[in-house]
Amino acid sequence: MAIEWIVAYLALGGVVGFVAGLLGIGGGGIMVPILTALFAAQGVQGEHLVHLALGTSMAVIVITAISSLCTHHQHQAVLWPVMLRITPAILISTFAATWLVTLLPTRALAIFFSCFMAYVSLQMVLNIKPKAQRQLPGVAGVSLAGLIIGGISALVAIGGGSLTVPFLTWCNVRIQQAIGTSAAVGLPIALAGALGYMINGWSTAGMPAYTLGYVSVPAVLLISAVSFFTAPFWCAFGASFAGCYLEKDLCRTAAGAEPENVANGVHRVSRWARPVMGRAVLNWPQHQ
Repeated sequence: MAIEWIVAYLALGGVVGFVAGLLGIGGGGIMVPILTALFAAQGVQGEHLVHLALGTSMAVIVITAISSLCTHHQHQAVLWPVMLRITPAILISTFAATWLVTLLPTRALAIFFSCFMAYVSLQMVLNIKPKAQRQLPGVAGVSLAGLIIGGISALVAIGGGSLTVPFLTWCNVRIQQAIGTSAAVGLPIALAGALGYMINGWSTAGMPAYTLGYVSVPAVLLISAVSFFTAPFWCAFGASFAGCYLEKDLCRTAAGAEPENVANGVHRVSRWARPVMGRAVLNWPQHQ
């Protein structure tokens, strides 16, 4: 691998660590468009471009999710009964969605990603929050929510925080526990998603060297090596700067986040994520 790509992945790891620590977002919304551009510059075929970006992003989130889960567990912010009830549906829908991805063209995936990011941005910027109107449903209701959360998360390569936190707060779960449980749910989403992208893309021809299905191993290792260590630094910096540890919760989350933090982070990312991905995809119309 050329030195410029190594530097690019390391720099992306720094950016992911920055937004995860300071803004409280997991990084999937940033990684997918940037990885799309990087893979395009390296000559990855257009028909597999976004697939590879999604799978690689999901694999990186595994590392972030483990760190976040441990932190929230230490603060007793994880509702483990809810986590255990929702996990089976999460695993099934996330893995199934990665299979669906293999049937979709790059442009369709890029459009869905952009629309989802625009929806989340609009929801957060307008400060639309679900009001606590009910209690947590039974196994069937939680499983249905898990199917939806896992499927959408796999299609856009996120840890699910922007979906899980609103669902739990709607079910009258305290925000700290909603964030902590969302962080825990992010681990099975990331694991099933990364494994699904590996398996479903395993026999794909024309992939670059050192890939496992739709996961670029060098990219995962280099990005994770930096983001794993930079996120805690920016997390502590952000909390000190804000002077409000509990309200902002910057130190306690890398995959889930307070709605206000997600609003700021996702809105800023989405303003340039859509055109970056769009320009990269439109360079390969012959593959669609």
